Amino acid sequence: MKADIRPTPASSSKRNYILQLLTVFVGFLVFGFSENIKGPAIPRIQSDLRLDEMQLGTLLSLNSLGYLLACTFTALLIRKIGIKAVSLLAFGSMAVSGVFIFLSHSYPALSSSFFLMYIGNGMLEIGLAVLGARIFVKNTGTMMNLSHFFYGLSSTVAPLISSGLMIVTIFGHLLDWRGVYLIILMLSVLPMIPAFLGKFPGDATLTKDRIPLSSISRDPVIWLLVAVLSFGVISELAVGGWLVNFLEKAYGWRSASAAGMLSAFFLCFTLARLILGPVTDKIGFTLSLILFSAFSGLCTFAAILLGQSGAVLFAIAGVGIAPVYPTIMALIADRYRQGSDTAITFIVTLMGVASVLGNYFIGAITEGIKQLFSSGAEEGAGLLRGLQAGYGFIGLCALLCSMFAYLLYRHLQKKGELI
Repeated sequence: MKADIRPTPASSSKRNYILQLLTVFVGFLVFGFSENIKGPAIPRIQSDLRLDEMQLGTLLSLNSLGYLLACTFTALLIRKIGIKAVSLLAFGSMAVSGVFIFLSHSYPALSSSFFLMYIGNGMLEIGLAVLGARIFVKNTGTMMNLSHFFYGLSSTVAPLISSGLMIVTIFGHLLDWRGVYLIILMLSVLPMIPAFLGKFPGDATLTKDRIPLSSISRDPVIWLLVAVLSFGVISELAVGGWLVNFLEKAYGWRSASAAGMLSAFFLCFTLARLILGPVTDKIGFTLSLILFSAFSGLCTFAAILLGQSGAVLFAIAGVGIAPVYPTIMALIADRYRQGSDTAITFIVTLMGVASVLGNYFIGAITEGIKQLFSSGAEEGAGLLRGLQAGYGFIGLCALLCSMFAYLLYRHLQKKGELI
């Protein structure tokens, strides 16, 4: 008599969960790489294609446009073809865009290729967030922070890998920025394997059982979440664009030293997502948002007030702002189980618009205060005040994030719906 070697339901379920985890974790790794290799690549792209500042700005704006466009239709696409197909489509479009970027030798071709890449990035951000919301039904805060830890990890090392690979020669040919984009974006094929082999929950949910957008948009909680996430993400993303500029111009730091402080910020940011996840589960999502974002804002203002001696606080601020995004995704996952795809798309799309406006506000505040305090010999003082005011807006956004999180806490507490 032959032994029954068919897999048990328990072993099959465990195998499928591993495939789901691999899709999310490796997906976030690839996501971080694809978004953060552009730093060292941009100057080389500009030089190689002889782009002026306006063309470069347009190129980067097309990235944001593609990302926001993808955010608007991904939820609908998930409902039509399922999260599995959308995940495969997102990874596949990123891999194909890598080939197109490699073959781009003109500005229109490169712009189109970058646009396609950020369509894939936008679909991937929504897709991974929805997938995480569906599979992380236990210890949601811990698992959401852990998955975003992989994004932080690849974001930290991506600029170093990118700059290192650009000077590598293979078979007598320099990789340069085209080869780097091809290699990095072809890594998108890796998470396609577990995505293809795995089964994902939620796709069978009937339309009548889902929470419609009209109901979600009338929920005051969703608008408070938009405010919390928008201010939190402005504070998070603005550091990458403004910290080095602040340290170099305000304190006269060398580029290497300023970049080292930015790396320290990302290190604190990444470790916080790894370590603080269980804390959010223990003390509650909304209370975590209040405490962590307030800590980040206070660290930022203290760093500005203390001057160079307190510059390390710019990096430590990363500890507080890091858990905000994954914690909100965890809160959405718990509150909107039957409509997480719609809720995430709604919030992330509005957040994307806010983050674009945030950078404009920082630049406008910096320039406005600089002009206000600049007069003849005092031009240097005007620049310092402008930079402090502009960077202070980053800290203010973290405090506003905490304030709206407190309003969210009070609202949920009154309704007995604290998570």
